[in-house]
Amino acid sequence: MSPSSAAHDVSFLRLTSLPMLLEREIESMILDGRLSIGGRINENQLAATFGVSRGPVREALRSLEALGLVELLPNRGVFIRSLDIAQVVEMYGVRAALFGYAAQLLASRTDAGEVARLRTLLDEMTEAAQAHDFDRYYPLNFAFHDFIVEQAGNGVLTAQYRGLVKQLRLYRAGNLMTGNTLELSNEEHARIVEAIARRDAASAYQTSFDHVERGKERLLARSVSLARAEERRA
Repeated sequence: MSPSSAAHDVSFLRLTSLPMLLEREIESMILDGRLSIGGRINENQLAATFGVSRGPVREALRSLEALGLVELLPNRGVFIRSLDIAQVVEMYGVRAALFGYAAQLLASRTDAGEVARLRTLLDEMTEAAQAHDFDRYYPLNFAFHDFIVEQAGNGVLTAQYRGLVKQLRLYRAGNLMTGNTLELSNEEHARIVEAIARRDAASAYQTSFDHVERGKERLLARSVSLARAEERRA
């Protein structure tokens, strides 16, 4: 390879990977709350923050729009997407079907190592739930669901599920798991693990589907409670 050819390849790699790197970083800023839901994204400010031109930032934002995390409003600019409760309910319905199918697939071909990993996560979540430690429970809960989806072995399902989960994180209505809901949720996890361990694909689907549906019901109840509290304060 000639020096000029090598230089061209390096330049091409930098230009094609930079928007991807920016996409991941901006996505992280959205999902961890550094950028406000519903807020307008200042392309110039982001470009200055990252020390790049506006071109790669704009390309990264187009990718995030395709993922459903931002939206372009004509003559106004790019805004972080804001979800209402009706949209969230619809997304939960799709998520329930995807997660149920993932558990069904995993149950049909699981091995001892996968079951052992699920039981370890379950035990750790049980400890966190009993202590009402949401900060510890939340990442374990995410890891539990993602492990089942990943090990299902269906790349399309995995991509669709993870994209949906990211979008659902845009809906922030306070701490939606309070009181005994951690323990209730983890009891449902236990039923999922047992179905997978038995290699009962039908039961794995139903318990997993029902788990997400009950999560939706808990979210709705908590959202109503928060809305009523807000009305009383007004």
